[in-house]
Amino acid sequence: MENKVPMSKSKSIKSTQVFPEHTNHLNTMFGGKIMANMDEVAAITAMKHSGINCVTASIDSIDFIKPIRTGDIVTYEGVVSYVGRSSMEICVQIRVDDPKDHKSSLAALSFLTFVAINDDGTKRQLPKVYPETEVEKWLYETSEARVNTRQDRRIQTKGTIKYLTKFMENN
Repeated sequence: MENKVPMSKSKSIKSTQVFPEHTNHLNTMFGGKIMANMDEVAAITAMKHSGINCVTASIDSIDFIKPIRTGDIVTYEGVVSYVGRSSMEICVQIRVDDPKDHKSSLAALSFLTFVAINDDGTKRQLPKVYPETEVEKWLYETSEARVNTRQDRRIQTKGTIKYLTKFMENN
């Protein structure tokens, strides 16, 4: 029987407050700062699931839905939503909380792929996951389409790399 663990076992949460040094000239949080925090939470999530070191393999996209402003509280929540052989998809939801009115809303969303690696750099096979909540079930059930899109994009990227490498050698 295949080893499976609940998706909730990997859940990681980080909250921070946005200060002026985290914002741009429009007083909204730098996208790069959001991405760095997102990658950190995703890495912790991946390591909690795998029990070993993990590296970022790709970021599908990050969709910025709502601006995050100075004074807001930002919460990053990561969970493993799919596991292949040695790679896993991590969903990171980024919520913004206004401490004045106690309202919370989705500010950004991203899916990242991480690969589990042994100390010698080889890939490690991972336990699968299973969902428990309604949200986890949706993430799990829709993961196949994202995985297929990711695989198609990887094929396109390899073609681009091959072309650019050839082009760079000739210039």
